[in-house]
Amino acid sequence: MLNYFTQLSRSKIVLWCYLVWYLVNLGFEFDPSPQIWINSIGISLVIGCALILSVSSGTQTKLDHWQTFRLFAMPFCVSSFSALIKGKGFWLIVPPAPEQMLACVVAITLFVVAVSALKHGTHKPVLVLQR
Repeated sequence: MLNYFTQLSRSKIVLWCYLVWYLVNLGFEFDPSPQIWINSIGISLVIGCALILSVSSGTQTKLDHWQTFRLFAMPFCVSSFSALIKGKGFWLIVPPAPEQMLACVVAITLFVVAVSALKHGTHKPVLVLQR
């Protein structure tokens, strides 16, 4: 798993930051209402299939499992996020509560610093001294 994070491109780091933002806000705004989650799954299926069709060229384009997962996960996250924040004073995607905004910024910063540390080799192995 650590090797995966050391190989992340900048664009994938940004996608991970989106996920961190979503998860932090989900923690603050979670609503167990089945309607939100069922609707989000439905939207994910419809839009995910459309996205699969849009990236395939009509031939046997083979997407890897993670690409396919992301094409369904993103519409799910967008639709559930939208439903969870509706009427709660968000400005675009920015939460109105300072502590919630701070939690998002801190979580993303910690993620980026951790990935950067892994990529730049600050996780040095323990030296073994020989006699």
